[in-house]
Amino acid sequence: MERNISFALVRQLVERVPLVLKTAALNILRLSPAGGKQDLRLEVTVGFIRSFLNFRSSALQVQKRSMRDPGKKGYMWTSAVTMPKPPEDNVRQSLLEAIEHYLEGSETYDVPAVCNVEAEWNGYRKGAHAKTPLPDLSEAAKYERLMEDVDEDLTILYFHGGAYHMMDPCTHRGVTTKLAKLTGGRCFSVRYRLAPQNPFPAALLDALIAYLSLLSPPEGALHDPVPAHKIVIAGDSAGAGLSLALIQTLLTLRRLHPQHTIRFHGKDVLIELPAGLALSSPYCDITRSLPSTFRNAKYDYIIPPPQTPGSLYTPYPFPADATWPVTPPRVEFYANANMFTHPLISPVAAPKDIWKDMPPIYMHMGEESLEDEGLYLARNIHRVGGTVVLERFEAKPHCFALIMPTTKVAKMCFRTWAQFCTNAVKGEVQRTGKATFFDHTMQHVEKRDLDTLGDLSEEEVQKRILEGKNWRMEGEAALVREWKECQEKAKL
Repeated sequence: MERNISFALVRQLVERVPLVLKTAALNILRLSPAGGKQDLRLEVTVGFIRSFLNFRSSALQVQKRSMRDPGKKGYMWTSAVTMPKPPEDNVRQSLLEAIEHYLEGSETYDVPAVCNVEAEWNGYRKGAHAKTPLPDLSEAAKYERLMEDVDEDLTILYFHGGAYHMMDPCTHRGVTTKLAKLTGGRCFSVRYRLAPQNPFPAALLDALIAYLSLLSPPEGALHDPVPAHKIVIAGDSAGAGLSLALIQTLLTLRRLHPQHTIRFHGKDVLIELPAGLALSSPYCDITRSLPSTFRNAKYDYIIPPPQTPGSLYTPYPFPADATWPVTPPRVEFYANANMFTHPLISPVAAPKDIWKDMPPIYMHMGEESLEDEGLYLARNIHRVGGTVVLERFEAKPHCFALIMPTTKVAKMCFRTWAQFCTNAVKGEVQRTGKATFFDHTMQHVEKRDLDTLGDLSEEEVQKRILEGKNWRMEGEAALVREWKECQEKAKL
């Protein structure tokens, strides 16, 4: 099996040699779509990644490939843990209450089971080198060794990206270890349930259980209780979107029930807010209806949706497998189309008042497909009095700091990301009302008012996202009709 995988990988790499050579030549001649704003290494990397984002493999194959464990060695401590599901149903019922609060009447979703939540404690390993193996110790012993290298009382609750469909804590150990090193703290990286097997709100339920498990550890947990003001919630891409959904859930429950507690493993746990949120390239609009989706495609490896506007919306053309398409059918992995403007699915579509009392938030993004949704989210939070630290980098792709971590811009980005976490826990984040825009050379920096970011009004943003939702609902309704007709014919 491993030999087959290796052969397939080699074949795919060989197939892409002409693409790499063409991209390199166009970059050198300054004839590339990126217009000379991406250096050779970056543009080749973007083109190379983009070439893999096709529909040759099934959804399950893509998911499995994205979750391969790269191993545990080098400058990291890793301790695998499982947070047991609570015996009470209060966590799920509280989440459902928050979801139902924003329903308009016709939306539908699957109520998830309450499950154990797996996670990894990640920390920086002092005195190690790049190939130092992880010692053969119990998970508890590895956690003890990890804690010996922790210098600051700071815990980052991390949610990995991957479009709610791919990746795993194991794929993000480099990210979490770097954040742990730069902050002196530790990361709790969550293995939340993935779609399409587990659609909304399964991942959000796992995220809420993970947060409560930090505040009030279940019996047998390796860690002591972590005060909320010592926690920063962080994530990239879909993990950033999940972070936003989690904080909205907490804010909503606090408004619905002042001094609200959740019964969790036999204890009444007070719902407290974390010190802050720290996000990379947040995925805030599941409809991908804002202009940057197409405008910035030349700089990004995330391709625009292949569906033709004006036609009936159809799902991405993945080959069928055991997980996709689902029955009854839907057009997207993560949720039913009628839920796409729900604040806990598309946070940028949330009424801005939902962000009142929001803890400080940091986000960075490139000139990427998801740029607009991040900018408009920042604007919304700022307009209700929130503290926003935003950095935007010209001509950089989605999650650029994660895919090219050794570059100068990525190192600077990680330092700022980590410094925000440190400042948030210390209560030292300042509200400036400004966003920082870097040009592609990193030589020119511009400060822009958060209040005036973007060309679209709040109403225009909402209108575009609603249109994207309605388009998908029409396509989904057609799929359901066809499926029902097949069901009826099968009965004859």
